[in-house]
Amino acid sequence: MQNSVKRESIDLSALPDLVVVMLGFRVRRWRGVLSILRIGRGLSAIRQDKPDGLLHDEQCFYSLTHVGIRQYWRDYESLERFTRSEPHATWWRDFLRDSGGAGFWHEAYRMSGGMEGVYVDMPAPVGFGHFARPRDPRGPFLSARARIEAGRVAV
Repeated sequence: MQNSVKRESIDLSALPDLVVVMLGFRVRRWRGVLSILRIGRGLSAIRQDKPDGLLHDEQCFYSLTHVGIRQYWRDYESLERFTRSEPHATWWRDFLRDSGGAGFWHEAYRMSGGMEGVYVDMPAPVGFGHFARPRDPRGPFLSARARIEAGRVAV
């Protein structure tokens, strides 16, 4: 009897510096819907004019009040360059000032080692937050780079 299920795999050996980022937005209050719609417009622009190093992105639907995106970046430097450029840098600064009734989280997983996450105004734990001990993202852990380096495991 032949198996009718199509089974495939992938070869990531040509992408040793690959970074996968999961992003999520959660409505906490009614005005959070407007905040997420504004973010959505910005993300649509990114999809139309891909930043250098963004290999692919796709939308995720967790629930009626929780949506997300999975992104694949060629390397951490490309991701970091994007997050420090406009319009992302201004959006992030403004969001940290006032989350607009929405929560935001991201987790980054680096093929060459290290993982990190940050959670802003989330009403409940998500991802690593369910099982990892919390760490204040200030001082030595302010940047995603510092957090991901701290998350590397020596082999």
